[in-house]
Amino acid sequence: MGHTLLTNQRNLTGTIQVPGDKSISHRSLMFGAISEGKTVVDNLLFSEDCLHTLAALRQLGVPIQVDEAHQHVEVTGVGLDGLQATNQPLNMGNSGTSTRLLMGLLVNQPFPLTFVGDGSLSQRPLKRVTDPLQLMGAKFEENEGHLPITMAPSKGLSAITYKLPVASAQVKSAILLAAIQADQPSVLVEKTVTRDHTERMLQRFGGEIKREGLTLTVTPKPHLIGQRITVPGDFSSAAFFLVTGLLVPNSTLVLKNVGLNQTRTGLLKLLERMGAVIEISERADDSEPTATLTVHQQVLHRITVDANDVALAIDEIPLVALLATQATGQTVITGAEELRFKETDRIKTVSEELNKLGAHIAPTKDGMVIEGQTPLKVIGKQNVDSHGDHRIAMMLAVAALITEGQVDLQDAEAVAVSYPTFLTELERLCGGVIA
Repeated sequence: MGHTLLTNQRNLTGTIQVPGDKSISHRSLMFGAISEGKTVVDNLLFSEDCLHTLAALRQLGVPIQVDEAHQHVEVTGVGLDGLQATNQPLNMGNSGTSTRLLMGLLVNQPFPLTFVGDGSLSQRPLKRVTDPLQLMGAKFEENEGHLPITMAPSKGLSAITYKLPVASAQVKSAILLAAIQADQPSVLVEKTVTRDHTERMLQRFGGEIKREGLTLTVTPKPHLIGQRITVPGDFSSAAFFLVTGLLVPNSTLVLKNVGLNQTRTGLLKLLERMGAVIEISERADDSEPTATLTVHQQVLHRITVDANDVALAIDEIPLVALLATQATGQTVITGAEELRFKETDRIKTVSEELNKLGAHIAPTKDGMVIEGQTPLKVIGKQNVDSHGDHRIAMMLAVAALITEGQVDLQDAEAVAVSYPTFLTELERLCGGVIA
C-alpha cells in the first residue's frame, strides 16, 4: 500500500496540535497499573504501540477505561502484587518500548510470562535488557536474545550496581522498573544522559530516585499513588513539522503544547547549530515542560554530530540527515550505531531511500556522511519504501515535499505506530497532496 505525494510545495502555513508523547503515554499506563488508586491520563497517544501496552496491562487484570472521545483514560491501579497470570502470550506488536519496559516491570511476577511481537520487533536485540535482569535473579527461556521470550516465575530480585553499556533510555527504564522491586537500593551508571521520563514519573507517583552526574540510585518498594497526568505533545512527532517548516519555501508553522523535556530536545540544539531560529512561546511546566514552537523556512549550514548529540536526538537523526542534504557543506554523523537496532537499520534505510531521490549519503559503521546543497529530483515517479518503520515513513513524506517529480511512498501505513493522523495532517497543510 502506498500514497502518492505531489512535490515542490510552497507556502505551507498552519497551526498543528501534535498528538500525545509516546514515551510518556507508555509510562503513564504502566505506573498507573502498579499504583494505589486511580490514575487519569489526558491526551494519551492512541497509537498502535501504546495500544499494545494498554492491551497487555488489561490482559494482566488491570482495569482500564477509555472514554468514547478518546480524551481520557482511567487506570485502576492493582499494585505490583495485584497483577494476574495469563495463559496467553503478551503481544508487543512492533513496540520496542512496550517490550523492554514491560519486561522490567513484570520481571518479579510469581507466574511465567511469554512476550511475542511482529517480524520486525522479533529481529531487535533484547540481551541488553535480559542480561542485567538476569544479574538481578531473573530467568528467561531465550530465543538467542530475540522474541519470543518466556520469563520464568520470580523467586525475588537482588539489587544491582550496573554500568549501562549502551546509551538507551529503554534499557535504563527496564532496569529501573525492576530495581523498584529489588531487595536493596540499586545503582545505575549511564554512558551518557538519556531520556528521563521514567525517573520523572517515578517521582511523580511517589517513588524516590536520586541522580549525581551519570549515576542514578533508586530506592526499592516505593508506595506509589495514582495521579492525574496530562501527556504533552510528542516532540519526536513535532520534529517532522519543524523540519517541514524549515525546508519548504515560504512556510510558517505553529506547533502547540509540545513537550520540551531537555533529554528529548537534542534536535533543537542541532538545529540551532545549523543556523535555525525556532521561536519558543507559551511555556508551561507540569512535571514535564511544554511550549509553543513557531518555525519558518530558513537557510541551514553543515554540522558535525557525535554520540552525545545522538543520545538526545536518537529518533530525529533521520530528519537531521534530510536537513543536511539541503544545508551548505558536508555533514558528518558519528556515534549513531544504535540506529542500526531500531525498527529498521536506520543508517542503511535512510541512506538508500534518500539516495533514490537524488541525495548523496554515504553510510558508515556508526553514522553517515551527507553532501549538502543537493537538489532532490526524480524523473517521472519514484517509489520509496518505509520498510515498515514509522519514522522513516514520516521522514520520506517530508522529503517528498521538496522533491521535484512524484514520489510514491510504499508502506505508508507504518505511521500508525506513533502518529496515526500524520498523513492526514500533512494533507491538510498541503491542500490535498496525498492521493
